[in-house]
Amino acid sequence: MRSAILLLFLASAACSKGESSTNIKEKTEKDNEQGDTAKIYPARVLNLTNWKLTLPVNTEHSGDPDEIKQPELNTYTSDDYFHLNAAKNAVVFRANTGGATTSGSNFPRSELREMLNNGKTSAAWSSSEGTHTLFIDQRVTHLPDVRKHIVIGQIHDADKYVIFFRLEDHKLLISVNGGDRVTLDNNYMLGTRFNVKFEVSGDKTKCYYNGDLKYTFEGHFAGAYFKAGAYVQSSCKGAKKVEGELCSAYGEVEIFDVWTKHE
Repeated sequence: MRSAILLLFLASAACSKGESSTNIKEKTEKDNEQGDTAKIYPARVLNLTNWKLTLPVNTEHSGDPDEIKQPELNTYTSDDYFHLNAAKNAVVFRANTGGATTSGSNFPRSELREMLNNGKTSAAWSSSEGTHTLFIDQRVTHLPDVRKHIVIGQIHDADKYVIFFRLEDHKLLISVNGGDRVTLDNNYMLGTRFNVKFEVSGDKTKCYYNGDLKYTFEGHFAGAYFKAGAYVQSSCKGAKKVEGELCSAYGEVEIFDVWTKHE
């Protein structure tokens, strides 16, 4: 009854300004629908148009492990692995150390993989052609109980990873495959928000931390793509099993913003 009275009051006020009651009702319903959606879907916080999501589970869903592609990703959420945080201003990525892994890794992930053409085509670019940028605004909120390592942003080429942003216990760093390790923060505190950026052009990969250039990697790679999310570097099964590790252990990252640009 109160809702009906309120709606009539709003309609009356609107009519005095030349707006019909029908328009008021339609706008109210639309706002309510958008409000509900914002509470449910991560795609309302992050632009996921050109990404696909890999999960640390292997069910009857397509992918091995499960992959969530467009357009499904626009309305996908998982209470366990991919959902909005309590403040509804960031997306939570969680991967448990006992989860399913891709064929080329011993470690589970809840991680975005860069795509093109509204999520229909896998991205594959060259470090020597054009300029390619990945930006992530994020915070790490939880680490596995044993081997407290997590990858929070990376460039992968056609065969292997090229370079990581990662956290190892309290040490936030850049790690080059088979090469340099550059420390960004020796005493990172869980829950601290920060941003990182890769900028690739002319076979040089510039690495930024909170807006400052910290390191430049020189090297050519092709068939490349960006990744972002929670890729734990700890497992309680297989060759990488750590004694005493619990399969319920997990890593977790909250991402406030992520974007790519190709010029």
